[in-house]
Amino acid sequence: MQAFEKELDLHGRAILEEYRSLYPVYERLRELVPQFISRSLKEARVLVTALESRVKTESSLAGKLALKGGKYAGILDITDIVGARVITFYSADVDKIAALIQKIFEVDWENSVDKRKQHSLESFGYMSLHYVCRIRPSLYSDPDCPELNNIRFEVQMRTALQHVWANMYHDTGYKSGLEVPPEHLRTLNRLAGVLELADDEFSRVRAQINDYRRKVHSLVRDGNFDEVSLSGDSFKSYLTLDPFGSLTEKIAAINQAEVQNVSLMPYLSALRMLGCQTIGDVERLRLKYSDLAYRMTVHQIGQTDLDIISSSLALQNICIVCVVVRGGGVYELEKLFESVNGPSPYNATRAEALIAFIDKLKK
Repeated sequence: MQAFEKELDLHGRAILEEYRSLYPVYERLRELVPQFISRSLKEARVLVTALESRVKTESSLAGKLALKGGKYAGILDITDIVGARVITFYSADVDKIAALIQKIFEVDWENSVDKRKQHSLESFGYMSLHYVCRIRPSLYSDPDCPELNNIRFEVQMRTALQHVWANMYHDTGYKSGLEVPPEHLRTLNRLAGVLELADDEFSRVRAQINDYRRKVHSLVRDGNFDEVSLSGDSFKSYLTLDPFGSLTEKIAAINQAEVQNVSLMPYLSALRMLGCQTIGDVERLRLKYSDLAYRMTVHQIGQTDLDIISSSLALQNICIVCVVVRGGGVYELEKLFESVNGPSPYNATRAEALIAFIDKLKK
């Protein structure tokens, strides 16, 4: 008999024996539960920072039985032998994950608890949402192991800050085996308040950013370009309208070329260099310089057998003719090329040739 069993009465030892006989089932549950959760998170596109699972150790269970084994009729009354923990970045995502858990598993509401409703400062690290669940037979069943659908398990959902705090508080408050002096406890509680505020603020800022992105997308979609500052989000929304598509198709038709699609996002810095501050500025630049950009491209590839072009060629040439028409020289074109493709010893030579070429076209 192991040392920790000596503290148990006959009832506790009987439950511990049940645990041993069911241990392979517990291990199977420990493997299955995170698989189902992970699949659901992926389908719902919910990002989490960690997904953990464990089976309570024999010594841990024995300690629990020694304290309150009389409240359990048998091993199936203990709901946290198998546990999973989902750790999120944002507090708002806890409820999203909870909704997914409800869809996946059968939730035992009587034994589930929302510890987030606690309000004392020291409770911050324990403000998890705890669901006690079973695997529905419709989700998964094994005729050779019917216990899989009868054994309850616990799913904890909390934020990364709550998780870090719980571990730190446990380390400073319990593992030492000493009562924390009041002055240090006050400091810990103040830190808990700061972390709880940070948790709320991270969620609030994310919500504001998402609102901003929706507003930007709506304004761009409706053509209110001058009301939208040029940024990564707004330029990405603008590109969904395929503003350079017609010029690209016109250029491809010169040689009946195939268009190879590439991202135009690298041109964001180039457009800023050209003085664009709003999406309206980009649109005016497109309208003003598309014709000359097309004429330049005709002379570039019209006498070649080029049969593949990049989808960035239209915007690239618009930017090039814009620099030259505005009186920019070799230095300005070099900077343009560097902003898109990085430094190259050939940028200066290429710039000189293009300036001379475009000057001829303008005459």
